[in-house]
Amino acid sequence: MVETLDTDGEPAGEVDGDAFTGNHRPDLVKRAYIAAQANAKQPHGSDEFAGLRTSAESWGSGRGAAHVPRIKNGSTAARVPHAVGGRAGHPPKKQEKIGEDLNRKERRKAFQAALAATADEETVRERGHDLDDDVELPLVFDEEFEDLVKTQEVLSVLEEVGVAADVERADEGRKIRAGQGKARGRKYRTPTSILFVVSDEFPAARNLPGCDVVQADSLGVHHLAPGGEAGRLTAYTEPALEVLEQR
Repeated sequence: MVETLDTDGEPAGEVDGDAFTGNHRPDLVKRAYIAAQANAKQPHGSDEFAGLRTSAESWGSGRGAAHVPRIKNGSTAARVPHAVGGRAGHPPKKQEKIGEDLNRKERRKAFQAALAATADEETVRERGHDLDDDVELPLVFDEEFEDLVKTQEVLSVLEEVGVAADVERADEGRKIRAGQGKARGRKYRTPTSILFVVSDEFPAARNLPGCDVVQADSLGVHHLAPGGEAGRLTAYTEPALEVLEQR
């Protein structure tokens, strides 16, 4: 059984904790994370007739020039991949398989392992999260937590529980990204902080630095183990656990 907390940080009851009884399998968690990242990619490729819509024809023999197709009324080569201005030789093809296969049983065990890691205090601390010494994991709040509407209210609850320091860590660790990524719409990088697993929409926590909000029916390994490293500091709600037990 797992103890639940109310919005004042006080014990409010107990719920079944079977969701956190998985085995520690960092190898499966890493595989499931890589597969999720690969399968999220969008296939892309060149047009089938790219570089072929041209009037170019070869001049043939007798002109002292290569037999490459050339644009009409000019001498610019086209169509063939080995000429300057020609089509791409081996362009990306949308038929190429870019996803990763993962057995259903492996995916299920990886998900259970990632869930169990969120209840292991040592694993969570090793991942770099900042929480008070008296914090007991997993963090499970009663259904009233999902009724909070203001970000400050959520932050106050986290302070009562003893995990608000992790949000401050993420806020202070925000920095400008190295490399060209900062010129492509992702200038700043924020460390990962608390994950809120809820049963319905919960916009009150979405603006907390480094925090993410995800509904229980959409929860995946890539939420519980960013970068493939299990042990993310996670806060669940009682209705969300009921959804997880049915998955």
